[in-house]
Formats: sequence, structure tokens, C-alpha cells
Amino acid sequence: APVSSVALRQSGGYVATIGTKFCALNWEEQSAVVLATVDNDKKNNRFNDGKVDPAGRYFAGTMAEETAPAVLERHQGALYSLFPDHYVKKYFDQVDISNGLDWSLDHKIFYYIDSLSYSVDAFDYDLQTGQISNRRSVYKLEKEEQIPDGMCIDAEGKLWVACYNGGRVIRLDPVTGKRLQTVKLPVDKTTSCCFGGKNYSEMYVTCARDGMDPEGLLRQPEAGGIFKITGLGVKGTAPYSYAG
Repeated sequence: APVSSVALRQSGGYVATIGTKFCALNWEEQSAVVLATVDNDKKNNRFNDGKVDPAGRYFAGTMAEETAPAVLERHQGALYSLFPDHYVKKYFDQVDISNGLDWSLDHKIFYYIDSLSYSVDAFDYDLQTGQISNRRSVYKLEKEEQIPDGMCIDAEGKLWVACYNGGRVIRLDPVTGKRLQTVKLPVDKTTSCCFGGKNYSEMYVTCARDGMDPEGLLRQPEAGGIFKITGLGVKGTAPYSYAG
């Protein structure tokens, strides 16, 4: 099954979403242990993006398998989190493509993307319980920005969103709803972004080549590669680790 997200685990190794399963990954033994399974009633579903919250819960959402990139049966996905005791909480369903997610620096807001809504949404977040409430849109993508995909937050509390088919990452202010910066890449299908490198001062951007015809690949030979962006003048924050 496809691996859609990976995160650090406090006790060592990693956790990952594989197909519709939350798994613990032992790199040395090359083994994966299933911690929980979701969407049992939907054989055509799989996990997509996932990330660990500041309290050590592993959030990840699902979607239907695509027949072509961004072409799929709609409203089949849901958002879940795997608690440290392996309890799975389902937050809501009717999701098209569960995608980028992150938390505000004060941990009081959860940011989330359902790609085909063309919106970056925010929820009030209760760190103690993992509850979310009061969903609202903080940014609607413009036509040339295309489809919002993966997302991360920087050390100034601004959001970075990879724009699938838009060939760019954009920096947003979730408070004002304004776009602050656009970084264009030599590929169209930008899929996700995160900070890494020294002091988290570099941005890493992934992109896809799936669904591209030979002519498109000739025009964009770097499609499917990983890009490093330096000189942004802003740093990221360290990722959280799953506590279970």
C-alpha cells in the first residue's frame, strides 16, 4: 500500500500512514507494525497527508484512490488522529482530498487543507483534549495558484502552502488572510513543503511526475524531484514526535 506520511516517534523509529493503517516503523529491522486501521467500510480509500501535533498525537486524513491526479470519487475521506494510547478519533468526514496540516505557534489553532475546497481552513484547537471546533477559511486560493496541497508553518507563525499544478509555494498570513510571498519552481506539480537543514533555515519542496505525458516530462525533466530553497529569511520549527 502507498506510504503517504511519516513522522518521528518519541520511543525511537517512526510512525507512518500506509494505505488505511497507522503503523510503527522500525528502520533497522525493516518492519512495520499496524497500530490502527481506519475506513474499514471504504475499500477504495487511503491515507494522504499526516503530521504530529504538539501533544504527540498523529493526525492524518484519508481520500478515495485517484483514477488520475486530483480525479477521484468525492466526499469519501475523513480526518483522524491516533492518540498515544492508540485510540483513534474521527473528527469529520465528507473530505475530498485530506491534505496539509499544522498548528499555530501557541497551539491554539489547527490549520487544515481539504484540497478540492481550494481553501486553507482554521479550527480552534484544545491541546489538552485534541478537540477541534469553529471551522473557518483563512485563505482562498486564486486561480493561478491552483490546488492547495501540503503545508507547514514557519517560526513567525505564517503558513507555507505547496500549490499542485501551480508550480509554486506561497506564504500566507492566516490572521489577515493575505498572501505575503510566492516562490515559483521549475515544475508544475508541487506537492508539499517543510523546513530542514541548519536551524530549519532551508525549505524542502516535493513535487510529482505522476500523470504527466512524455511532452510534459520533456518540458519539466525535474518533475518528481525534491527541491531545496535557501535565502527565504525565515526559519521553520522542529517537528513534533508521536508519543505512543
